[in-house]
Amino acid sequence: MVRALITLCVLLLAMTACSTQDSGGARADRPNRQAEPETPRPTPMPERIRIVPDDYHVPYAGTAEDGRRFFLSDELFEPGGAAYVGLFLWEADGSFSEIRVDEVTRAEDVPPGMAASAGRKDLVKKRLAELGDFTLEPITVEPFTRTLNGVTFGWKATRFQGSLSIHIEPGNFIAYYAPWDGEEYDT
Repeated sequence: MVRALITLCVLLLAMTACSTQDSGGARADRPNRQAEPETPRPTPMPERIRIVPDDYHVPYAGTAEDGRRFFLSDELFEPGGAAYVGLFLWEADGSFSEIRVDEVTRAEDVPPGMAASAGRKDLVKKRLAELGDFTLEPITVEPFTRTLNGVTFGWKATRFQGSLSIHIEPGNFIAYYAPWDGEEYDT
């Protein structure tokens, strides 16, 4: 009796495997199909990105005395055009607040598509003083763009070959990618 039950189970398993087989052998009622390559889903636009201060392109990111988040850069530039010192501010919850921008003369010896310090330490000091007692630390903020005098400032989303990046404008010299943790960026 046990032997008959085992035999019956084995037969049922074999029949089930044969009837559900899809890609191995062709059946008269169904053409033999090749599996189609899976199309990667595009990375969704993040609601927030993390910006982590470092000793390279992000020396000033953190929290101002009033609780707002900030990012300050003197490396903003238009290729072949002006340079800027820009202070980007977000509310304590990471929502966009305002931009403060000073246009400065770009050094003549810097190649057109390259980021470089505007050399305006006086403006950087002035903008840092406006923050009060600030703390340099990672911040999590919403990407945004705003146009001032015909120039786009902020964090702009772009897709290249299916990959989403968010880069700083003007200049496109810092690009963040998923997982948006701010630990790494491209320049």
